[in-house]
Amino acid sequence: MSKEFIMQMRPLFGQEEKKALADYMEEDGFLTEFKRTEIFESMIAKFTSSKHCIVVNNGTISLTLSALSLGLKANDEIIIPNFTMVATPNSIKMFGAKPIFVDVERETLCLDLEKVKKALTNKTRAIILVSANGRYPEYGINTLLKFADENNLFVIEDAAQSLGSYYPDGRHIGTAGDIGSFSFSAPKIISTGQGGAIVTNSDKLSKKLRKLKDFGRTSGGNDIHDEIGYNFKFTELQACIGIEQMKKLPKRIERKKEIWKIYKEQLKTLKQLKLFDHNLKHTTPWFIDSLVENREELIQYLKLKNIGTRVMYPPLNRQKAYNIDLDSPVCNEVDRKGLWLPSSVQLTDDEIFYICNTIKAFYKK
Repeated sequence: MSKEFIMQMRPLFGQEEKKALADYMEEDGFLTEFKRTEIFESMIAKFTSSKHCIVVNNGTISLTLSALSLGLKANDEIIIPNFTMVATPNSIKMFGAKPIFVDVERETLCLDLEKVKKALTNKTRAIILVSANGRYPEYGINTLLKFADENNLFVIEDAAQSLGSYYPDGRHIGTAGDIGSFSFSAPKIISTGQGGAIVTNSDKLSKKLRKLKDFGRTSGGNDIHDEIGYNFKFTELQACIGIEQMKKLPKRIERKKEIWKIYKEQLKTLKQLKLFDHNLKHTTPWFIDSLVENREELIQYLKLKNIGTRVMYPPLNRQKAYNIDLDSPVCNEVDRKGLWLPSSVQLTDDEIFYICNTIKAFYKK
């Protein structure tokens, strides 16, 4: 048995982040976003090959502002996968838009395009594509963009789980649609505690977003407001951490892929557990996602062996906050069987072997 409890996920901060924070505090700055935030934004823009990056206080707000910058408004219908974190629909409910849930592909857990087509109405204005665990839909991003263009729809990419993942044509996930959103909450591949980023190649959208996040000011530091805006700014403390995290991102991507490959090899003979697949040439697994038999019993067994897990997202339509009737067989299967295994970048090979051997022992009982 492992001496220490192996958490399903935890962030990793080192001496570099501590030093960056200490150095900044010695400068007696204002803490609110300034030069370091600009550096952090430029690092994300460069990494994703985007012209503009605008960071905000969290990944939910980055989706909200993305939608608002495109002119979406109350009562507009926006198609969203039924499998995603509740932040995705909540981000548009915030301004009164209506999320329309559809089922997802069995292999990728991304939007099922045939279900999207059936969900269209004369009120549909946009699609939010969630790249589940860094994956893209089997039918391809260009097929979705073509469909959206033919139906005069915006495509917002919720790439919260996809920093370090790419489409086969080399574009970073989050950069193919009209606008893309990332998250830096604690479980993500890099973290600033909380935080979000919006990427776009549009000068017009970038300008709009910077006004939306800063009270609608005509320019920084003044009190002249020519439109409604809000206070969704970042902080220099978060930026100090984010800069150091970005420096570590390439090695983390490499390690995430190594972790997935070990799990895949060690568990390949198990009939009771199926890992969702990845094309590691393009995508970086954020979590180790799986469908398992006897899930609740397995969770308890692993817990007794000091191994943490996390149940995958339940269908949004069945959450009490929404409670909508929907034919969603893939999401319902994930609800019964979906399980995230330990996925922290700091996992050692020996810990992964221990986890896999413990899972195999459970199914041999």
